[in-house]
Amino acid sequence: MKLSRRSLLHLATGAAALPALPHAAKSQAYPSRPVHIILGFPPGGSSDVIGRLMAQWLSERLGQPFVFDNRPGAGSNIGTEMVARAPPDGYTLLVATSANAINATLYSNLNFDFIRDFAPVAGLFRVPTS
Repeated sequence: MKLSRRSLLHLATGAAALPALPHAAKSQAYPSRPVHIILGFPPGGSSDVIGRLMAQWLSERLGQPFVFDNRPGAGSNIGTEMVARAPPDGYTLLVATSANAINATLYSNLNFDFIRDFAPVAGLFRVPTS
């Protein structure tokens, strides 16, 4: 293959400029420490069973502990507020249920805004309603 002088200069310029380009940022592996999954209801319900199974599966799959914690009380508002106050780093997750949406309309003095303060990550299950 024969290169023209112009092509050779373009290649040489590109090769010389390559070290000056910023290197791509390497992301940190997630999770790098234990993750807490919070449910605002006591143990024994369907959300509790599914949340515990999901925590175990995630622990096995990702190699970090996923700690499942029940924080019952106030129609799930205690656990929800705990997650709302946690740093938004992805290491404290909430198992949200329909009660969270209902509570947003029932209580006018909550210390969090469910729509503003939370972002959905994944759907765990759906329940048919008649």
